[in-house]
Amino acid sequence: MKAEIEGKGGEALAIAADVSDAAKVVAAADEIELTLGPIELWINNAMATVFSPVEEISPKEFRRVTEVTYRGSVHGTMAALRHMKPRNRGTILQIGSALAYRGIPLQAAYCGAKHALRGFSESLRTELIHDHSDIRVTIVELPAVDTPQFDWARTHTGREPRPMAPVFQPEIVAENVIRAARDPAREYWLGFSTLFSIIGNMFAPGLLDRYLASAAYKGQVRRTKASSARDDNLFHPVKGLHKMHGSFTTEARGRLAGFSTARTRLGIFTAATVCS
Repeated sequence: MKAEIEGKGGEALAIAADVSDAAKVVAAADEIELTLGPIELWINNAMATVFSPVEEISPKEFRRVTEVTYRGSVHGTMAALRHMKPRNRGTILQIGSALAYRGIPLQAAYCGAKHALRGFSESLRTELIHDHSDIRVTIVELPAVDTPQFDWARTHTGREPRPMAPVFQPEIVAENVIRAARDPAREYWLGFSTLFSIIGNMFAPGLLDRYLASAAYKGQVRRTKASSARDDNLFHPVKGLHKMHGSFTTEARGRLAGFSTARTRLGIFTAATVCS
């Protein structure tokens, strides 16, 4: 990635750091400021997960998913704020998920972390408003994306994991993230699957419980058995799988609708008013 950016005339700095270590994230932010200049945009995107029923996840695994997916974003946000606050400008963009609103089976640790990130970001946003700050906080809630996360995630299901369909190409997701960074609204929902999951959970959570109890088990595993020698990235990097696309390129979609939540909620309210 660094070579690609520099090859196109850009300037890049690659820093390896475990986001669960707050001191290392702060040091990375300091190095970025020193090398590249003021941090105007900070994106938190690190994640880890375990595909497993709750009773089969160890406390150590649960803690690691939380430390990376939730606390890693908290550490990144705090490191960014240290530099943005004195200048009173900048944008912090959290990469969220439809699963921040709607938990599904086999991913309790990840769903819990994404729920926590949304609550943290809402609290921070209110504090910044109270302080009359010009720093913006936005969350982009994603659908399933064809990245290597499903190839290197830990699993206790006995099968290779897969995303719940529909799946989208990472490039189209990245384009929507760029749009969100340029116009940092409160929140964005990407894809109709995200929209329907969130709205469906608002109006019919019990029905969605029963649907997911049936569909989300088989919808998150492949027919391929997981090898006993299968490596995962929960506690260390899996270098051989670092690439843009995962194993679902043939089914991944190249078009994706993006919804600003303010406009979406206004549309729902208007429709409800008209129908009543």
